[in-house]
Amino acid sequence: MTKQHSFSYEELLACSRGELFGPGNAQLPAPNMLMLDRIANIQETGGEHGKGELIAELDIHPDLWFFACHFPGDPVMPGCLGLDAMWQLVGFYLGWLGHPGRGRALGCGEVKFSGQILPDAGQVTYRINIKRVITRRLILGIADGTVSVDGRDIYQANDLRVGLFTSTANF
Repeated sequence: MTKQHSFSYEELLACSRGELFGPGNAQLPAPNMLMLDRIANIQETGGEHGKGELIAELDIHPDLWFFACHFPGDPVMPGCLGLDAMWQLVGFYLGWLGHPGRGRALGCGEVKFSGQILPDAGQVTYRINIKRVITRRLILGIADGTVSVDGRDIYQANDLRVGLFTSTANF
């Protein structure tokens, strides 16, 4: 069976309901925390490290929920939402590979913010370069990621870590 290499918004919503990878396995968050409109490309090989890559997009429009509260009179997308989107994508990648378990962000190395996402922006692009997938007692994905707005890189995160857990009871 050939793997699917792009996913629409409706398919991402199905993932948030647990319908894409099966019950108890990797899920994306539901709106409003789903920070993606589509996954344009997902590959098992390629990327900067040759171990896989994802490219996903979010269309920006002024009525997105976070602009009303962050900050009144000075609207900007919170940087933590871009970081969370990158974690969402690493977890999605692990589920897409067929690994079981529920995804949990486990941290990252260095994060740099060098720009902002404003209500008049057009599109945010997330690029995830998989560095390593460890498949032992814990399934662990490690990746580097960038966030760009209208073609300009503005966030960079190294060593994004997401684990898949078959039980989160002791997490």
